[in-house]
Amino acid sequence: MDAAPTPPVTLVIFGATGDLTRRLLVPAIINLTRQRLVGEDLNILGIGIEPGDDEFLRGRLDAFLSHLNGDKQTVKDEAWESLRRRISYTSGDFTKDDIFLEIGRRLGPDANAAFYLAVPPSFFGSIVEKLAAHGLTDEKDGTFRRVAIEKPFGTDLASAKALNAQILAQIDESQTYRLDHFLGKETVQNLMTARFANMIIESLWNSRYIDHVQITAAEIVDVGSRGKFYDATGALRDMVPNHLFQLLAMIAMEPPNSFDAEAIRNEKSKVLKALRIYTPDESKTHGVRGAYTAGPLNGVELPAYRDTKDVSPDSRTETYVALKLYADTWRWAGVPFYLRTGKALTARDTEIVITFQPVPFAQFRETEVSRRLPPNRLVIQVQPDEGMSMEISIKSPGLSVDTTPVSLDFRYADKFDIGKTTGYESLLYDLFIGDQTLFQRADGIEAGWAAVQPFLDIWAKDPSTPEPYAPGSMGPACADRLIERDGRQWHELGVLLHHNGKDAK
Repeated sequence: MDAAPTPPVTLVIFGATGDLTRRLLVPAIINLTRQRLVGEDLNILGIGIEPGDDEFLRGRLDAFLSHLNGDKQTVKDEAWESLRRRISYTSGDFTKDDIFLEIGRRLGPDANAAFYLAVPPSFFGSIVEKLAAHGLTDEKDGTFRRVAIEKPFGTDLASAKALNAQILAQIDESQTYRLDHFLGKETVQNLMTARFANMIIESLWNSRYIDHVQITAAEIVDVGSRGKFYDATGALRDMVPNHLFQLLAMIAMEPPNSFDAEAIRNEKSKVLKALRIYTPDESKTHGVRGAYTAGPLNGVELPAYRDTKDVSPDSRTETYVALKLYADTWRWAGVPFYLRTGKALTARDTEIVITFQPVPFAQFRETEVSRRLPPNRLVIQVQPDEGMSMEISIKSPGLSVDTTPVSLDFRYADKFDIGKTTGYESLLYDLFIGDQTLFQRADGIEAGWAAVQPFLDIWAKDPSTPEPYAPGSMGPACADRLIERDGRQWHELGVLLHHNGKDAK
């Protein structure tokens, strides 16, 4: 069934001159325009601190989109031209009342509006309070008012609870759309369909058949110019309670009783609440961290993290983290979930690897096979090459009994024309139509922070620095030790299973 166009709506973007707006939000809306999912009744009102008029913001976007496409043709694009006319801008300090009075004047009392907070997290709560104080979040006469909030949502369990309380004192949970852009990825959305529409998969989706799960979000880029933000945040806060836990929840959730948003979010929250909360001693053995050193990366000599601009020279912030977690449910009893994320690694690679239990070796006990028969693995590639691969073993040609691994592959780009999407298309579309399936709920956010809080606490007290690792590597040696002591190994970064008989990378 084709998706219906969105209702009339004004998207009010706080932070409209920032990187997020030009790199992701506006290109996503252009794509939605091309797909005729938004029409002439979608308007954008940009809010920024820089002085300027409507043409100021339009010109900024013209320049960026032309650069993005490597030519000057973007401004002639029909979808962009259509959208461009409906972009307006007003400047002002969004900690003051004046800007909210102007927003109210421009919207009027009866317009649908979605407020997008593309601003530093310290402004989230205060902007929502100002919107509510000026009646801009009031829903009446069939109109809607929604607030989209970017990550990071809090910096620990206490701050996440406080921010939820501050926001939900002003607006309802049904108006609150906490974003995680990973959930806009096509492969992530397909996880539920792949599981629940295929009995061959779902029937094996439990501790009887699955040995362990690995979830990786590796980045090849370094911290770069984001030193001030990153040194106050670190890899754990930046990636684990949001991105990686959302992937974990999609993998580990129970089948919902419907594909209604609340039914799905109920099951995801149950998984996050079932994550084992470690004692301080357990946290020391179930989590490791690292920071990259100086060295070459993609032909460029990279400074060590602690020598990066705006990073403290005695920083104890991690640029890599690996955790071993358990979801204490009947389905996943005893199955470890290994999570890792880091910067300046050997490849950009976001993936989920399901490793199944090894087969019994009774029939192979007289052969060499028993010593090298690999387990079946399902690799779900989230980015950059979205798809899935299942590795199975077959007999090699010849008279002897020997096996070789082969892969059953699926790549989205091979089957579908997914074009140049940002991952925000589905999130913005769902924001406009009021579908909260892909957005995080307050209890899920807090459950995620509760699971990582023990690691934050012990590392805050640990005077040692994170273990060093070389740029362009797989990460620190302590991460290898974390998984190898269980007799397992990390899936190699950037290496997919075999694709059409050849290595994909």
